Amino acid sequence: MLKAESVSFCYDNTPWILEGFDFGVGPGEVVGLPGPSGQGKSTLAKVLAGHLAPQQGAVTCDGRPLPEGVFSPVQLIFQHPELTMNPRWKLRDSVAEGHTPDAAAFKRLNIEPAWLSRYPHELSGGELQRLALARVMSPQTRYLIADEMTAMLDPNTQALVWDAVLHWAKANGVGILAISHDRHLLDRIAHRVDESFAPPGPTPPETTCRAAA
Repeated sequence: MLKAESVSFCYDNTPWILEGFDFGVGPGEVVGLPGPSGQGKSTLAKVLAGHLAPQQGAVTCDGRPLPEGVFSPVQLIFQHPELTMNPRWKLRDSVAEGHTPDAAAFKRLNIEPAWLSRYPHELSGGELQRLALARVMSPQTRYLIADEMTAMLDPNTQALVWDAVLHWAKANGVGILAISHDRHLLDRIAHRVDESFAPPGPTPPETTCRAAA
């Protein structure tokens, strides 16, 4: 599993964002994580992917610490793909960074070969997000964390992307953590939905026992 065990994290001079937090995603499992903004979901995503180091606790991938300096088995996809691409590189170089992309992923994501000779600013957000995904849909990826991955996409592109990702994950036993405000999306794609960051439900009104008249 991809596991966070007793993980605590905070930024300097701020309250704990995560405190003694346990979380896990199994191989081939799709876990949905809903909740409002500002609750720590994206921080958890960065800790699980190794982008942030927890002050306490540990993150392990299939029983081992996350590797450093190599293509990680845990890949994180953000909502805004332009922030993850070097604007000075042609997209061919960005996509090939660290591994050989899966040709089948290009086909399922309807990626046109001509896009690879362009720079990030020459593509739409949806096109760029599909390339960002193709970059991590690799045999080396064992877990994918999708942080509002399709929130800015139109419904047709959102459906295309999730169809491609779920097909690839099922075929390769890849575990997915899907973070989204869209609970209906999570209910459709996830094997289970984790409520760790969901707001508490409304307090039921007090009931008063009245004697019969």
